[in-house]
Amino acid sequence: MELSFKDLTKYYGNLCALDNFTVDMRPGIYGLLGPNGAGKSTLMKLMTDLIPRSSGSILYDGEEILTLGRRFRHKLGYMPQNTGFYEDYTSRQYLQYIGSVKELDRHRVTEQIPELLQTLNLSPQADRKIKKLSGGMRQRVMLAQAMLGSPEILILDEPTAGLDPEERINIRNHLFETAENKIVLMATHIVSDLESIADYILILSHGRLIQQGTPAALIDGLQGKVWERICEPSELPELQKQYEVSRIETTAEGILARFVGDRHPEDAVTVKNRISLEDVYLFYNGVL
Repeated sequence: MELSFKDLTKYYGNLCALDNFTVDMRPGIYGLLGPNGAGKSTLMKLMTDLIPRSSGSILYDGEEILTLGRRFRHKLGYMPQNTGFYEDYTSRQYLQYIGSVKELDRHRVTEQIPELLQTLNLSPQADRKIKKLSGGMRQRVMLAQAMLGSPEILILDEPTAGLDPEERINIRNHLFETAENKIVLMATHIVSDLESIADYILILSHGRLIQQGTPAALIDGLQGKVWERICEPSELPELQKQYEVSRIETTAEGILARFVGDRHPEDAVTVKNRISLEDVYLFYNGVL
């Protein structure tokens, strides 16, 4: 299974939201990082054919997805960042409805719904109306509908937003377990979620793919670009004006400030073994 993007481009008027995006994806978890407006949601909408592309192609096993049409869409599970619900449906009823919309086998849907509800910790609220659920629960219902039917390609836009740490870990573990034979594209602002499960990272900025690689390779490529220095609280405002400060941490010795990039205080010490994916993200979206 291979999903290939060739020079995929999308304009909104004169604004280029996605610029010649070219990547080949095979089964695994792909983390999509970038600030608001970077092109993440545009890419996902192009993958699901919700919006027309300006140019370029998306190929599934060598065949254009626009030609495949419904045959390709049946292979997709999509969790948008924002969506509406039928508020008077229960979680169970909503998943049954989505199963019919997706034209899934009714018997398989009946079997899978309890599994998904249990996996996403929704079983106790399964027969409660969606309008009475918390934001985190509604988020989990949306993730469940994306997973319904065991799609080959799973597209997740901020899947762990609004979830508490325990729920985020549970969902990360489930995605890791189910991604062996799937292509999972996961866009998130929670970089730590990707650091623990992503096989490959794609970093977007202003519609362009500016860096890509495995988490380990990206972190290794930042050697010599991350620095730390103990400082006084009164020093912080000036340091933040002059340098890219990625982290501030209170320690027994004082406040530890971390700097990312080529510019750093002369007495800062280089970090070798504790570089994180957050440092990588800040370097490419905050420095370049």
